[in-house]
Amino acid sequence: MKLGVFIPTGNNGWIPSTTSPQYQPTYELNRSVVERAEAMGFDFALCMVKFRGFGGQIKFWDTTLETFTLMSALAPVTERIKLYCSVAVLTLHPAVVARMAATIDDIAPGRFGINIVSGWNRSEYSQMGLWPGDDYFQRRYDYAGEYVSIMRELWETGQSDHRGDFFTLEDCRLGPTPAHHIDIVAAGSSPRGRRFAAEYADFNFTDAAGPDGLRTANEELAAAAAVTGRSVSSIVLRQLVLDDTDAGARAKVEHYNAGTDRVAAGNMAGNYQVDSTGTSSQAAAEQLLAANAASLTNGLIAGSPATVAATLNELAAVEGTGGILVSFDDYREGLDRFRDVVPLLDFELAGAPQPATA
Repeated sequence: MKLGVFIPTGNNGWIPSTTSPQYQPTYELNRSVVERAEAMGFDFALCMVKFRGFGGQIKFWDTTLETFTLMSALAPVTERIKLYCSVAVLTLHPAVVARMAATIDDIAPGRFGINIVSGWNRSEYSQMGLWPGDDYFQRRYDYAGEYVSIMRELWETGQSDHRGDFFTLEDCRLGPTPAHHIDIVAAGSSPRGRRFAAEYADFNFTDAAGPDGLRTANEELAAAAAVTGRSVSSIVLRQLVLDDTDAGARAKVEHYNAGTDRVAAGNMAGNYQVDSTGTSSQAAAEQLLAANAASLTNGLIAGSPATVAATLNELAAVEGTGGILVSFDDYREGLDRFRDVVPLLDFELAGAPQPATA
């Protein structure tokens, strides 16, 4: 069981509220978060990719850092923690990303992985002239599968003559090839999304609710992986709000909810609703329209260190769970408070996730 931190590469983290901690996503902040997480025993850090925010009063995610350049800068200032960046597959050619990944693997040997973002948010890509048309919603996992296949072929052989539905390569070369396995991780809660993860990823992100929901998600992932002959585990996402007591944490949540930026939340919901092909997109849109700020993303856990640890232990005990990825309301205070959670965890923090087996 591995523990990761979802680092704050977008302004104000994951809570779209006027009353939650407000901060900008600087390199220094993210370096501090990753260095402190590594010292605390976290196994991996992951950053999102975002090209257009959701506005509102707080200009939610209107300011974000680029993932590959950030992780390449964090690689030489860390020693053990694994670093996962995110790639939006519509924005970069797979041969270019394969070379970037091989370079970062040389900087941080065996400590680099890639989160594949198939691209559902039309507005992010249309602003750059990169949106291929709304039929892409139906084809995005096919596109992403071809993308990953090209990268893996280049990493493994250093050469590709790939000819597919989306890419044509002619004696494309890569050198040096990476000396270590580069993990592929992917989100996706729809049957098609899980099938993509089962076919191409080492880990599948999920925000399934509670142990029962996570158990169901893991069983569905295992069934999809069985068809491919691979073993793929899930990484569950959770938003943490910590305080000395449960009452104190609940008071924070109520304070954040009172300041919910409804314009930003509505804009997020509108973007999800554009994609009508996936059950996860529709569920997210409905949640965004109905929920308050603190519970909008990543499955809220609010409480004392003992309460948070107990909840994380319940999730970790669900068969098929390979890791937990946490975000914080306040990455300065929240990460410090997490020190009191670590001794109460039933699992040790001792390395990066192991790749899937074929």
